[in-house]
Amino acid sequence: MTGIVLLILRLLLALSLYVFLLWIVITLWRDMKQQRELLLARQPISLNLIVEGSAPYEFATSEVLIGRDPVCDLLLDDPTVSAQHTRLSYHHNQWWAEDLRSTNGTYLNDEPVSTPIVVTRGDSLRCGGVKMAIHFRGI
Repeated sequence: MTGIVLLILRLLLALSLYVFLLWIVITLWRDMKQQRELLLARQPISLNLIVEGSAPYEFATSEVLIGRDPVCDLLLDDPTVSAQHTRLSYHHNQWWAEDLRSTNGTYLNDEPVSTPIVVTRGDSLRCGGVKMAIHFRGI
């Protein structure tokens, strides 16, 4: 009789162990799914820059470097533009403009950019003598 009781206890213990392991796997799966959704929500909104007299440029990255240097994302061949003139970066769910100590300055809506500043749809950005309009895809 005690042998049957011990067998039943062992089976119940093994079953509870498998249920516990299954619960852990389900919890981890839900957490990974939630983290994936949070990361997808943090993806930058596509940025469109329309340079005067040129076709629009679309960027889907979280940082856009503007200047004359070939490493820049938006290459502007203008003598009033510095090698690395302006950085547009996406963080805190907004696009920000930052002047990179350029010689001729960066202007947002004809106001000088001295510290990083939030840009919105329809803003005009001027790097040296090159003007461009800012738009976002999907908004």
